[in-house]
Amino acid sequence: MKGPRAHLLWLSLFAISMAYLEAAVVVYLRSLYYPDDPLVIFPLRVLSRYHLPIELARELATLIMILSVARLAERGLARVFAAFVYVFGVWDIFYYLWLKLIVGWPVSWLDWDILFLIPWPWLGPWIAPVFIAALFTLWGGWVLASARRYRWTWGNAALIVAGAVLALAAFLQPAWPLLAAGEEAFRRYRPGGFWWGLYAPGYLLMATGLLRMLVSSRLQA
Repeated sequence: MKGPRAHLLWLSLFAISMAYLEAAVVVYLRSLYYPDDPLVIFPLRVLSRYHLPIELARELATLIMILSVARLAERGLARVFAAFVYVFGVWDIFYYLWLKLIVGWPVSWLDWDILFLIPWPWLGPWIAPVFIAALFTLWGGWVLASARRYRWTWGNAALIVAGAVLALAAFLQPAWPLLAAGEEAFRRYRPGGFWWGLYAPGYLLMATGLLRMLVSSRLQA
């Protein structure tokens, strides 16, 4: 197998394997910080001063790995971006699938998770980032499987960025009030209401921008 579909296959294998490594690390961390019940992570157990910088560096390394493999696999801004979001999407989806297979978590569709730690903890139901991951996987896979040349427009890019900012704000919002209160506030935190009203329009804006890019490129062909 050669061409775009071969790239797609190898990118998929990389993302699925990387998701397993990510899940394995989280299983170890949960065994260390939640030995009584790794299926319940709230109230939070704050990472030690030794483990926190290691975890932050690991998350940054994860993004660099995804960007690197996208850049090696594709050429041109649109296709590199498609490879990046495709790997990111497949990785995120399979990360939760591996966790489910290994430890039986998530237990429900609305279980909250610690999604990311940069620049501060992202919190929310695990299904919310998976919706975005599914969008990225479908869109990125479509672009990568096609030999068509896709181009950015400022309008489409603005929609995608605006949507990403709104969705990101929804993930960052729960921890924002805790930052000033310090470590003890995080230890007492329990999930409340997620800002779906901010997340949903952000998701729609991203989806609209990505879809417009596909349609406009097709019309110009």
